[in-house]
Amino acid sequence: MTEETKLWKKGGGWILEPPEVVYTPEDFDESVKEIARTTRAFAEKEVLPLLERMEHGELELNVPLMKKAGELGLLAIEIPEEYGGLDLPKVVSTVVAEELAGTGGFSVTYGAHTSIGTLPLVYFGTEEQKRKYLPRLASGEWIAAYCLTEPGSGSDALAAKTRATLSEDGKHYVLNGVKQWISNAGFAHLFTVFAKVDGEHFTAFLVERDTPGLSFGPEEKKMGIKASSTRQVILEDVKVPLENVLGEIGKGHKIAFNVLNVGRYKLGAGAVGGAKRALELSARYAKARVQFGRPIGEFGLIQEKLGEMATRIFAGESAVYRTVGLIDEALSGKKGAEAVMAGVEEYAVEASIIKVLGSEVLGYVVDEGVQIHGGYGYSQEYPIERAYRDARINRIFEGTNEINRLLIPGMLLRRALKGQLPLFQAAMKLQKELLEPTFEEPEDLELHQVQNLKKLFLMVAGLAAQRYGQGVEEEQEVLAAAADILIDAYAAESALLRARKLGGVAQSMARLYLAQAMDRAQTRALGVLPRLVEGDEARVVYSAARRLTKREPLDLVALRREVARAVLEAEGYPIAR
Repeated sequence: MTEETKLWKKGGGWILEPPEVVYTPEDFDESVKEIARTTRAFAEKEVLPLLERMEHGELELNVPLMKKAGELGLLAIEIPEEYGGLDLPKVVSTVVAEELAGTGGFSVTYGAHTSIGTLPLVYFGTEEQKRKYLPRLASGEWIAAYCLTEPGSGSDALAAKTRATLSEDGKHYVLNGVKQWISNAGFAHLFTVFAKVDGEHFTAFLVERDTPGLSFGPEEKKMGIKASSTRQVILEDVKVPLENVLGEIGKGHKIAFNVLNVGRYKLGAGAVGGAKRALELSARYAKARVQFGRPIGEFGLIQEKLGEMATRIFAGESAVYRTVGLIDEALSGKKGAEAVMAGVEEYAVEASIIKVLGSEVLGYVVDEGVQIHGGYGYSQEYPIERAYRDARINRIFEGTNEINRLLIPGMLLRRALKGQLPLFQAAMKLQKELLEPTFEEPEDLELHQVQNLKKLFLMVAGLAAQRYGQGVEEEQEVLAAAADILIDAYAAESALLRARKLGGVAQSMARLYLAQAMDRAQTRALGVLPRLVEGDEARVVYSAARRLTKREPLDLVALRREVARAVLEAEGYPIAR
């Protein structure tokens, strides 16, 4: 088998074949590090000083900030050079998303523009469309928005009611409908709008802001990301010229769903960046706040929080860059929209995994950050309060976490049915293995435990498919449990393989995450297996689930304290770049 065709390099292939290497932040070259430093400086010097004003309604400040980002090249990263872009690897845009995460609503403005706003045009636009719009989007002269969601269709995007009808003279499509929750709507110049031609054929259109009939609702009053603009986009007999159809009539779903894959892994990266910022705020507060004559960072329950926060961030970060490394390798040397989209789509499962993982790591970290701050964490005078509010949207953006949990096993099952991934063969082999268990001591206990998590996923998913057939789609609780086991397996493996490069506190974080992943997996599996098996088979299956998640007790207190000490010493995330 050649290096290029190894199973672990295919999307989902790591379930069946352990990876030999993984890409990590320690593999960044100097150019990536320099762009990260530039982005960090831009956030600290340009955005953060204006953030409070933006939070209180001065949303127009986003526009000059986007122009400054354009001057720095931060809007041009994924745009081809011939249209004013830089055409850099995906790792660069991912690092920028991570570094901007601490800017709250502005990071949403930036992300909506560079990902879902610009990439549909990059990948599916005609030559004329690209030459007309991409240089403006690359420079920040124009800002982009993406109009998919409607008041009656969120997760079920294909149920959209916005309609497009060919005009009598055959020169325009006339659009009518309402789009909801549209980021950048208050100041965007170009909108990618999804509508159904004749009420049937789901299609994307490029609509300019000054087009007659295009109007906007008031700014939404949101819980968080207040520095971003979010409005309804209202289309009343909006005439869009034929040359502004994006892609093919009836093929809008290819644009919508492929671009969301990119948005998902970037959201995971942004969530990791936001979590690092929250950890930094919490560590500094824990060192400065004195109670009972000591800094609160010296107390065990605060150290427990700091240690756990850093550990989950480490696992999330490791999974993010492992995935982006695979995507960049798949895209290496490829040109053309179809080839690039195929490379990104190959890792759609992993993109959904890190979207769920990253957003939930962030949710955990900001919540514990508020708790560490105590009453001050509830005060708007402390930035952890805004971080808490801003974080919540990430579990809804880019497909809710519930939808992504269903997508993970669903996509894997479809690949197996197409013969792209031998999951069914692996599940059958596993059944025999579980009936005739061996008790040899593994050479590498931790990697063996990770493999057992993957086997547990195969067992749960296989039994569900066996029991319910095509009706398994209705067993959402079972599918979500299987997804959670697989998410933890991917995160634990990513953390473990990276920690072996780094040593030190990274190894403690990887051990801590893996131990808890084993415990969570057992709970999740035993919570749904009674729905899948009965009688004597049930006893065998329950025993197998316990055996696959068996581990020796670890001193988790000592591990968390060790990590917490490193966090306090670093005054934040303990792994330097």
